[in-house]
Amino acid sequence: MKQLRDTTGAGMMDAKKALTETDGDMEAAVDWLRTKGLAKAAKKSGRTAAEGLVAVNVEGGRGVAVEVNAETDFVAKNAEFQAMVASIADAAVKADDIEALKATDLGGKTVADTITDKIATIGENMSLRRMASVSGDTVVSYIHNPAADGMGKIGVLVALKGGDEAFGKQVAMHIAATNPAALNEAELDPAVVEKEKQVQIDIARESGKPDAVIEKMIVGRMKKFMSEVTLLGQSFVINPDLTVEAAAKEAGAEIVGFVRLEVGEGIEVEKEDFAAEVAKAAQG
Repeated sequence: MKQLRDTTGAGMMDAKKALTETDGDMEAAVDWLRTKGLAKAAKKSGRTAAEGLVAVNVEGGRGVAVEVNAETDFVAKNAEFQAMVASIADAAVKADDIEALKATDLGGKTVADTITDKIATIGENMSLRRMASVSGDTVVSYIHNPAADGMGKIGVLVALKGGDEAFGKQVAMHIAATNPAALNEAELDPAVVEKEKQVQIDIARESGKPDAVIEKMIVGRMKKFMSEVTLLGQSFVINPDLTVEAAAKEAGAEIVGFVRLEVGEGIEVEKEDFAAEVAKAAQG
C-alpha cells in the first residue's frame, strides 16, 4: 500500500479501497485511482494554490463572497474554472458557512467533489478557501477589475440600513481601494490596537519628552490610526472632506457591515529558483 500511495499521492483509505477493488494488483489499482480522479487530485494537493477568483452573489438581503483558489492565473482565466466558481457562488447564498457549502449539491455532486473532479481534469491544485457573508436592508456587491461577470481578484459586499444602491456602490469601491481592517473601533481586533499603541509609546519615548506630553501624543496618534484603519473613520475617497461615517449620514444610510476578499491574501507562496521549478515539472 505504501508503494501505491507514493506512486499516486493518494490517501490511505483511497489506496486501501483501490487495492481491495483490484485484488491487490498494483497496476490495476493505479488505474482505478486515476479513473476516479483521486491519484491526480491527491498528487496536486501539496502545491500552493494562491491564484484564483473571488465571486460575489446577492439574493434578497444577503450577500456572499467566496474565494476559490488555483495555482496559476492562467486557470483563473479558464471558462471552465469560472463556470465552476459561479456555480459555487450561487450555492453559497443558501449555505450558512463554508463547511455547509462544501457539502451542498451541485448537479448531483457536492461542491467538494466538484472541485476534486476539476483538479483531475484541469491538472492544478484548487481549493475553496473562504466564504463570508453580510445581511442588511440593502446589500451591494462590487468586483474590482472583473475577470467575468461577478468575479475577479477583489470582491466587496456592503450592507446598508437606509440609503440606496448608488451610495452602497460608492462605499464598496472605497473599501476595494482602502482595505479597512474593521467597520469601526469596536470591531477592531484588540490585539491589533494594543500592538499599535505599544509601538507609538516606544516611538514617543525615543523623543525624550515627559510622560504627561507622551500621553497626549499617544491619544492623538491612536486617533489618527483609527481614522486610517476603520471604514467609518476613513476619509471618503469620493469626497475626502467627509469621513465615510459623515458621508453615510448625508446619504441617509447606516453602514452595518462589509466584506472584502482579495485573492491569495495571507497565503505564503514558496519561492523556487527556475531550475528547481523545471526539475520538479519534469518529475511530474
